[in-house]
Amino acid sequence: MAKKKEYNNDSIRLLKDEERVREKPAVIFGSDGLDGCEHAIFEIVSNSVDEAREGYGDRIIVTRFEDNSVEVQDFGRGLPVDYNTKEKRYNWELLFCELYAGSKYDNNSGSNYEFSLGTNGLGLCATQYASEYMEAEIHAGGYKYTLNFKKGRPAGEMVKEPYSKKDTGTRIKWRADLEVFTDIAVSDEYFRDMLKHQSVVNAGVRFIYRNQVGKNFETSEYYYENGILDYVKEKAGEDTLTSIQSWKQETECRDRDDLDSYRLKTNIVLTFSNKIQFKEYYHNSSFLENGGSPDKATRNAFVYQIDAYLKGKGKYQKNEKITFQDVDDCLVLIISSFSTVTSYENQTKKAINNKGIQDAMTQFIRNQLMIYFIENPAEADKIANQVLINMRSRVRAEKTRLGIKHDLIQNVNNLTNRIEKFADCRSKDVARRELFIVEGDSARGSCVLARDSEFQAVMPIRGKILNCLKEDYDRIFKSDIITDLIKVIGCGVEVKVKPKSGKDVVSFNLDNLRWNKLIICTDADVDGYHIRTLLLTMIYRLMPTLISEGKVFIAESPLYEITCGDEVWFAYSEAEKIQALEKIGDKKYTIQRSKGLGENEPDMMSLTTMNPSTRRLIKVNPSQVEETVEKFELLLGDNLQGRKDYIAENGYKYIDPTELS
Repeated sequence: MAKKKEYNNDSIRLLKDEERVREKPAVIFGSDGLDGCEHAIFEIVSNSVDEAREGYGDRIIVTRFEDNSVEVQDFGRGLPVDYNTKEKRYNWELLFCELYAGSKYDNNSGSNYEFSLGTNGLGLCATQYASEYMEAEIHAGGYKYTLNFKKGRPAGEMVKEPYSKKDTGTRIKWRADLEVFTDIAVSDEYFRDMLKHQSVVNAGVRFIYRNQVGKNFETSEYYYENGILDYVKEKAGEDTLTSIQSWKQETECRDRDDLDSYRLKTNIVLTFSNKIQFKEYYHNSSFLENGGSPDKATRNAFVYQIDAYLKGKGKYQKNEKITFQDVDDCLVLIISSFSTVTSYENQTKKAINNKGIQDAMTQFIRNQLMIYFIENPAEADKIANQVLINMRSRVRAEKTRLGIKHDLIQNVNNLTNRIEKFADCRSKDVARRELFIVEGDSARGSCVLARDSEFQAVMPIRGKILNCLKEDYDRIFKSDIITDLIKVIGCGVEVKVKPKSGKDVVSFNLDNLRWNKLIICTDADVDGYHIRTLLLTMIYRLMPTLISEGKVFIAESPLYEITCGDEVWFAYSEAEKIQALEKIGDKKYTIQRSKGLGENEPDMMSLTTMNPSTRRLIKVNPSQVEETVEKFELLLGDNLQGRKDYIAENGYKYIDPTELS
């Protein structure tokens, strides 16, 4: 270990030039991992989008290469890279090698860009700094300009030569540096999602994606002639509850009374549906994954106006009150806004927090809803009735959950009374009974509602249990989590040492086992795998016979949920995802990482995890007990050096493939 240095006046260090990004990439990109690498791509694409939205070029081509390099080409005016008489430097030096150098600082006072996605002068330079190499070719003013950079620094001078062709624009190719980011293998899915979002809010701009990874090169196009209107029609389908509404506004707003006003353009398209719910927000064409001001305005305005309508029409019953969840369950909504002043949550641009935008949108949506309800009374009634149905369903579901809790508390079964949040089943037939050991209270709630209560019981684990290979018996049996689980399982433990804790520890008897299957059910993420391993470790040390008798199972959770029309596929691996997409072919589809157990609806939980006819269980194979024992002791025992050696030799095998896709 290096000797600790003395802290004094010489300890202060100034990061210069490319060091500011290469040593601290997360400050600019939000992460030094794959998310940050993805955001760097978005920064370059956003510059091309700003050009296209100003009317310069109607195509943007993005290429993904086998070596993880990326190329973005537009047909705009071409970056201005020649000499800047005002700054007394070449513009290529400013744009590629100086943070906070750009042309989009004066949007509110009539600059080159009316509304722009990039406003900080950071994206291009920061991406160049974080690249192993970058190449730029610019066509502008009858010249071709060529630039090259390596490791954040210029690799030679700019080459300027006459160019006789009429096309203008900018082409930038680069490869993110693994010395800066921990991972640069950006997935095909990211490119497709990002370009799809950009095509939605940039009507008439054609986004061309060329995937040159693998044997079969692919070219895809994303194009919406009418922007978000076409997108809402696509998402909602033909069978909607109401007609599609398109609302537009241009106004002035300000974030504080003593601050300058700025321009805001808002474009809203919405409909209501009793089959799907969907909403997305965009600002200056950036997809606001975390919402911010538009989301707050939506929640306020829809609840306020629909609540007022319900009261005015006397549709409420005693003590009823809607929430946004009731509206959201039947709302299909896209908001695309543009402003000359924007306060992003941070450089990753996933949320905005302008108070002026929030206030202006809130008032605009309220007024439009009021007018819409007056002019379309039949549709207003449909919306009101559907929202009431959603509210009453929510209230009934909550009462059901409270009833389940009450039943558990009042159950005459002494075991249920003793053990908090354990939900027993009705059947007394051990050959049928299944115990789901789940991760936390939220997963418990979903499983309780999704289970067949005739033969399926649920036992939640509160947090991560002790590592039973490293702790002595006395500490193990002081753990309420472990002793409660032992009581629920029922067969006792295979230990001869009586713990000092005073807890009742029953000797092992397989005949007293209360279940045919013990099913460990955790999320398909790192924490879930850890909890699963600790549970298996506990069973191995305290009741290994359950493994050799084939009583222990793992519920396999899907990694992806793929929707195409009315059909849904669940992919439990990357290979299955690829197979599903091959079956879908050229049809439109959506794909998302499967939610955690606690976030799934009961029907989904039943289909993927609990229903014996559709679920997948992994049996803990008794023939592998010996190997399992060795691995447990190596990875969770006291042999620190052996564990280090194993990880050094085999760690790459356990990298989550979904993180590499």
